[in-house]
This record gives sequence, C-alpha cells and structure tokens, in this order.
Amino acid sequence: MQRQKSILSFLKKPSPEDQSSNYNTVNGGKFQSKNTVAVAKNIPICSTIDLKEEILGTETLPEKVPRQIFPFNDGHDGNKSSVFSSIRHKFFKVDSREKPRDLAKYDPFKISAVCTKNEGSEGKELVSPIPSDDHGFGPETPSMQPSVPGLKRVQDNICSGDKSDWFSLNVNKRIKSLDGLNFERKNLEEEFEMTSKFEWLHPSQIKDANGRKPGDPLYDKQTLYIPPDALRKMSASQKQYWDVKCKYMDIVLFFKVGKFYELYELDAEIGHKELDWKMTLSGVGKCRQVGISESGIDEAVQKLLARGYKVGRMEQLETSEQAKSRGSTSVIRRKLVHVLTPSTTSEGNFGPDAVHLLAVKETCNERENGSTIIGFAFVDCAALKVWVGSIDDDASCAALGALLMQVSPKEVIYNARGLSKDSQKALKKYSSTGPAAPLLSPVQPGADFFDPAEVKNLLDSKRYFKGFCNKCDHTSDVANHDVALCALGCLVNHLERLMLDEVLRKSDVLSYEVYRGCLKMDGQTLGNLEIFNNNSDGSQSGTLYMYLDNCVTSPGKRLLRKWICHPLKDIGKINHRLDVVDRLVENSDATLSTAQYLHKLPDLDRLLGRVKASIQSSEALLLPLIGAKILKQRVKVFGLLVKGLRIGLDLLMLLQKEGLTSSLAKVVSLPVLDGNNGLDKFLTQFEAAIDSDFPNFQDHNATDFDAETLSILMELFIEKATEWSQVIYAISCIDVLRSFSVTAKFSSGIMCRPVILPLSKPTNFCKEIGGPTLNIKGLWHPYALGESGGLPVPNDLHLGGNMNIRYPHTLLLTGPNMGGKSTLLRATCLAVIMAQLGCYVPGETCVLSLVDIIFTRLGATDRIMTGESIPIPCRDGELPLTVCHALSSTH
Repeated sequence: MQRQKSILSFLKKPSPEDQSSNYNTVNGGKFQSKNTVAVAKNIPICSTIDLKEEILGTETLPEKVPRQIFPFNDGHDGNKSSVFSSIRHKFFKVDSREKPRDLAKYDPFKISAVCTKNEGSEGKELVSPIPSDDHGFGPETPSMQPSVPGLKRVQDNICSGDKSDWFSLNVNKRIKSLDGLNFERKNLEEEFEMTSKFEWLHPSQIKDANGRKPGDPLYDKQTLYIPPDALRKMSASQKQYWDVKCKYMDIVLFFKVGKFYELYELDAEIGHKELDWKMTLSGVGKCRQVGISESGIDEAVQKLLARGYKVGRMEQLETSEQAKSRGSTSVIRRKLVHVLTPSTTSEGNFGPDAVHLLAVKETCNERENGSTIIGFAFVDCAALKVWVGSIDDDASCAALGALLMQVSPKEVIYNARGLSKDSQKALKKYSSTGPAAPLLSPVQPGADFFDPAEVKNLLDSKRYFKGFCNKCDHTSDVANHDVALCALGCLVNHLERLMLDEVLRKSDVLSYEVYRGCLKMDGQTLGNLEIFNNNSDGSQSGTLYMYLDNCVTSPGKRLLRKWICHPLKDIGKINHRLDVVDRLVENSDATLSTAQYLHKLPDLDRLLGRVKASIQSSEALLLPLIGAKILKQRVKVFGLLVKGLRIGLDLLMLLQKEGLTSSLAKVVSLPVLDGNNGLDKFLTQFEAAIDSDFPNFQDHNATDFDAETLSILMELFIEKATEWSQVIYAISCIDVLRSFSVTAKFSSGIMCRPVILPLSKPTNFCKEIGGPTLNIKGLWHPYALGESGGLPVPNDLHLGGNMNIRYPHTLLLTGPNMGGKSTLLRATCLAVIMAQLGCYVPGETCVLSLVDIIFTRLGATDRIMTGESIPIPCRDGELPLTVCHALSSTH
C-alpha cells in the first residue's frame, strides 16, 4: 500500500465533467473494464472521473480513509514543476513512429485515471480502474495487476475487445511477456545469421582432400576439400588463407592483416569459445571472424597451447607500401612461418617437465611367436634432442607401458591400422595415468611411415641429424633397427609439416634404452607403486618422485625423473653417488651455498637449445613486422645463457675448493674449468662482449648491426657446445644429489645409507655360501602417512642370507583387509629403488644384493594416501604379489 501511495500521489486530479462513461473508445474500439489500469504513453487523456473510492492492489488490505489526490503540474503552464517531472519518464514510453496530432490539445505528459464503483461482497466500496479513452496497455506495477502470468493477462485483454483494434493499438509497443516468448526464436535467428556462408564447411558437406567424409575410416582430418568453383570466386587474400588452411585443418591458423591477427570460420568458433572473443561477419571475404592485436597475440597463442590446440601463424612478408610498389592491385605476400603445438613448444613458460613428441611403429617379431617389435623415436624440441630405440614386447604390452611412463609424451603419433589392439589399449591406458592425458594422433597407413631405405635417403638428402646414418650402418640388430628407422621417419615427416627445420638440422640424436643396464620396472609396476602419479587423482602428490624432489632447477627435476626410471645396477656407480650424498649431509654449509647458487640459475638446458637453433637461422629476421621482435628475444636468450653459465661455473669452482669435485668427478665427467684453456677464461670474453654490446640485454632494442654482432658471438660460443652440455649436466647432477641429501636429513623417520653386497659364486643353489639377500631393520613407508601427520610403523624384513644367517628367499604375506600388506610390499620395493638410485633408505639398517627386476600384481586399486584398500579379484592360480628378483651369480 505504501508503494501505491508513492505512485498515485503524483497523479493529476481528474476533472469532474468527464465522468460519464464506463467504456473507453480508442480508434473506434471499445474495451470493457476488467479491474485493470492503463497508463498512457503517447495517447492523450479525454475523459476522467473523480477518484474518491479506495484503491486495492493484489494481496493488499483496503484502506479505511480514502487517499487524497494532489494536483499535478508538469511545468508547461509556467508554474513550478512538481517532483514527478523528474521521474515521469518511467511512466511513459514515447512512440517515435507516431507524431502527436495536435500538441496544443494533447499533452503527452498528463496522466488520468477512470474508475468505476463496484460493490464488494462485504458491502465495501471497491474501485475498478479502467483505461481512459486514449489509453493503451502500458507498464504496470505488480500491485496494480492480479497475480496471473503475463501471457494469460495479454490473452484475456485480447478477448475483451476487438482484436484488430487491440493489435493496431499495440503495434509499436514492447510487451515484456511476448519478448520472453520470442527470446529463444531470436537466438536461433541470430545463430542462423552467424553460420558459415561456405556450404563446403557445413558438417554434412565437409570432406578431406581426397573427397572422404568424416565417417570414412580413411578420413584425413588434416586436410579439407574446397570445390574448384569456390576457389575461382575467391579474392586473392581469400586464396592466400584457404590455400594454407585446406592443408592444416587440425591447426588454429592466425592470419596477419595489418596490425591484427585474425581467425576465420571454424577457427573463429574456437577463438570465440576458448578466448571469449566477439565473433563478427567481416575479415577475409566477409566471413565469420575474430581477432587480436599484435600486442596480445603471444598471450593468446600460449592460452590455446595450454588448452591442447595446435596454432599456426601466417605472417606478412612485406609491408603494404612494398606491395603497392608492385602495382595498385597487388596483394601483400604472406607465408605460414611456423606451427606451435603442445608437444613441440620451445618458448614461453611451460613448466620444468620435459615436453616430448613420440612416434611408435609396431611389427611382428619373426624370431619369436606371439611377440612384437615396437620402434620408437621422440624429440624434445626445446633442448634439441632426439632419442631413437626399439623394444621387444608381448601381448601384455608391459614394455610399451614402461616406455610411455618413462617418456610421458604430450603427443603420440602412430599408424592407425598398423598398431595392434593390445597396443592401442596400452596407449589409452597409460596415457590416462597422469593429470593431463596426451594427444593421440593416428595417421593413415603409408602417409607418414616410410620404408627404412627411404628414411635414410631423406636424412641424407636434406642433411638431417648429421652423422646419424653412419651410426645406423654399424647397428647389429637389423630388425629392431629398421623398425626404429620407420618411427624416426614418421617423426621427421611430422616435424617438417610443422615447419621445424631447425630441430631436424641441429638436434642431437641419442640412443634410448628402456630396460638395458638398469633395474627393470614395467608400466604396471610404475603405476602400482605410484612412482610418478598416485592412484587417487593422478597427481604427483604422494609419489616417490614428489618425495625425492627437493631440486631447485628445472634441468635437475628432469634429471631426477630419468634417474628414477633407470635405477643403477652397478655397485660402484651407486656408491659414488652415495659418497657425494654423504659429503653434503655432513657439510651443511656447502649444501646451503649450493642451494643459493642453484636458485639463481635459469633453465640452462633449454637456453642452450634455443641458442643452437638460432645459429644460421636468419629467415625469420627478414620478416618486416616481427623480425625486430625475434632479434630482441635472441639477444635476451643469449645474455641469460652467458650469465647463467657464469653462476654455474662459480658453483663448480666453489665445490672444487670444498673438495667435493673429486667425489663428483666419479659421478659425472667435468670439463676443464680454470687455466688458459679452461671454460672460465673462455666465458669471461663473452661476458665482456655482452656488457659492451648489449648492456641491457633483457630489454635491448636491437638493430641490423646488432643482428650481425649477435650471430658472430653465437657461432663462436657454440664451438664449445659439448663442454657447455657437460657443465649443465654436472650442475643438474649436483642438484639431484643435494635433493637426496635434503631428503635424508629432513625426513620424518630414520634414514640410513644402504649397503650393497657384491655377489659371490655359489657351488650349488641349495648349498650356496652367499646368495641374494634383502635385510632391512625398521623399514617404514617413506610417504604413506606423511601428509596426514601420523608416524609410520616400522617393520623388519629378512629375505635370503649369507654364511652366518640363512632366511627364506620367498615371503608369502597374508592378513586381513586394511592390515598393512600393501603398505609393507610397497615400502620394500621403494626401499630397493631408493638404494639403487644412490639415495638413503627409510630404516635403521639396510643390506641388500642388487635387484634386476621388480614386478607387481598387488592392489592397484589400493589408495594408501587416502586410507582405502580394495580387494582384488584374481583368476584361478593367481595371487596378488610383489617380487624383487635379486641378481644371482648365474646372471
């Protein structure tokens, strides 16, 4: 009721001479009162009646005293305007398409009301407002309308009078309820207007370059078929774009136009969805388009890469003035410069983990029935390193699982029809173990996998991986070698398509062994023991890697992962690592100083790779609009590498003074640091050159002369690339060994140095003098209860023995559910792995023989970190078990 008072107090008191009719005439139409009120918008008032009765609203009690109506003056008669003049726009809606017929006679700003008197059921007087002569349906407050849906009110009002007159009255008025009904239809119309104008891009019409539709098993999603008639009708700039896009349909392609980068059609949908860019109908050929300025392109590309998209950029090869000099109708030349993918990125902040692109090729092993040979090749584009190898596998695909767990690729390329079903299942299984699943990219048969002879010819003709073919000729295992070459050919073809020639020409090719020379753990074991990812959410929390990772530098973290994948089987090398850990545990000052130096280091491994990629690579610098930007980045990268190596050399020379390099030299080979031929003096010259030519190297606006100077400095610097790689590897080893010492010193339980026993030759297996042994006192799980705050429960474990004490070689562990069986089994395996890594072991004492293999069939579904244990269904004759197979004298 207070709301009615505030509104009706502004209503002008009606004149008494116009209180004669209960019907209102509007354009010849009559409407009978239905307890509604209409407020005039543009139509003037002709008749009103005195308002003396009580006015009731919905769910409002009747007033006992009639309201007093105050006169309203709009200010047109020269008197002072009332308060209502400042808010009257809320009560009127001016129709711009209908002009007042007589401004002197009709005042569009006056409001009147006509009311009829009715008798209530209880004898009270009620007032039913009815629209006046020139009123239509206007905005109404909730207290002035019955509580019925808006659509029903509109329908009731239509039925109360002449429908044609009602529609003519409201033709220019927006009714809120009808807007709500038409909202979905308008959205559909807008969506229809924003659909592609190219019929060959419609989902039902799209085809690949060979005319196959997506439902075809041989459909190639990388290509697009464009009808010849459509190409002929395109403008020159349209042809520039679609000539490239039809070959790169799997890539989000940015097209440079002036100072903007634009996405069109299907790529525009991605930009609208992922980056929230507004889509318009413009750009090349007036098609669907989104765009970003030059200043925001790098951030946009990184966002798309982080979300798993492949991104390409078509750059302008000349300015608009240069294009006009060739003719007024000339079009600016453009070219696809490079393509970035999540698996080949080398710039930006993409974390400390290695980024790998893996290609695999499978073939049958003719020498062994039921087995297969899988060749593989993978690349780290940031570090300019390529690894090639092969594995023998069976139907369980355990070796393939180990490869996937060790490499942890961002993308896997494989032959869609050349890979067995078991191998494809293994790809999907081990690809889903981590928090971010890699991209699986099947290729059509024969598209990317070449014959081994063709691969050799390709590498020789284009001078890829210099010297690699000569090494291949001396390989003894020809069958495995040929399969590995096929995988390498697929990788090369993929890198060529991505315009990564510098990776192909300047990368170092290395051999990769999944099992040889190390403690063997297949993919199932790495998963069950939660080495890199836990079984709860797939993250690194509650894993051996997270427990041992106290590394400071990114190269150190990557090296730690490699070491965990390949624990040593050489007693001498294990003890050399343990000696360095002992020295660091004892010398706290040296450990602290080492950490201070390491914190100052950038990612030297990737910086060295980027500098090597920049050598004799001046094509990008010739681009008119981005050449200066690329040169500025190269100056910064080279300056950071030189300054970072200076910090690294200072650290090595500090450890040399502390006497630690003698122990470290047994772990890793160190180059000559001091003296006339030492790296210290050689690096000093480059530091002076950086300070002289590029004093502000992190934000240096380089010129053409700077480009020549920088090129000379880089070529001289890379002459000692092997020595720089040795320095970086030595620093990474120091970081990992320091991490081991921190783990040993600050663990929640007792840690000890393991004792690795040499093997003795037995005369008989049953009467051996000394055999494999595993004896640990006070063994505890290193991280099972660390996060929950509880203290681990120690256990003693005795397997095997020597001449004095003999224990069984096999232990059958039984007990109730949640009794700690899985925890003890895992703790035993983790202790063995840590010991052969050269790390301290959780326990009071640890004596063991070398172990060559760990395999598991224990509760893979157990989640120790969350306190969950789930029984495992086993087939007949199978038991869940964990076995550490120790080396005997017969091995």
